[in-house]
Amino acid sequence: MDRALLEIVDLHVSVAGKEIIKGMDLQVKQGEVHVIFGPNGSGKSTLLNAVMHLPGYTVDRGEIRVKSQNIAEMTTDEIANLGIGMSFQHPPKIKGVTLRNFLGAINRSEDLDEVIGELSMDTFMERELNVGFSGGELKRAEVLKLYAQSPDLLLIDEPESGVDIENIAIISQAINKILQKETPMKLRERSAIIITHTGHILNYIHTDIGHVFMDGTIVCTGNPQAIMDDIKKGGFSGCTSCIRQQKDQR
Repeated sequence: MDRALLEIVDLHVSVAGKEIIKGMDLQVKQGEVHVIFGPNGSGKSTLLNAVMHLPGYTVDRGEIRVKSQNIAEMTTDEIANLGIGMSFQHPPKIKGVTLRNFLGAINRSEDLDEVIGELSMDTFMERELNVGFSGGELKRAEVLKLYAQSPDLLLIDEPESGVDIENIAIISQAINKILQKETPMKLRERSAIIITHTGHILNYIHTDIGHVFMDGTIVCTGNPQAIMDDIKKGGFSGCTSCIRQQKDQR
């Protein structure tokens, strides 16, 4: 249960020559669900993209280890094969590839048809992947992709962005199923990092550890709901004031 699926040490990441992540540490253990809050442009999505080694994201310094393996020289598909799956905020459209064929190529689950029904994606199986999908349909397809892949660590980028309440509930139910939320904590095998701007996802998915990400680094860590309550009261500027007070007291 204490096994770390992801370890990040002193990470610095740049995009197009500009430093976005400015030194951060993070450890995600087996069975844990972390949520990262932060204003737009703070570097939250950059973090997930850097873990997956997506094009355009350069690790300038620091280490990312997945299951104790340094992934510095690994390709994106090699990282995925270690058991890492990502749900994009803005997934790409892939013409010429149907959702059915895509899922068939990556499927490791035993009850995919059941989840296709639960996500109301039956009528989308012969459509080109993400082409012409609405916001809610895109997010349901992304979660379906994660379910098929059955990764050990889920990287989920703003699952509630551009989605109505009904779809948030449907998507969250599937994510909870992937994360084995009905299983006692000590028996869960999967973990997740969920990026959120609004915090709405906390109403549907129980998270264990919360972080506030600002100006390219984690500035505080604690109870997710308590952090969200503070953000609702004072916004992210309130986090800045709190951090400044803590520094002044040292």
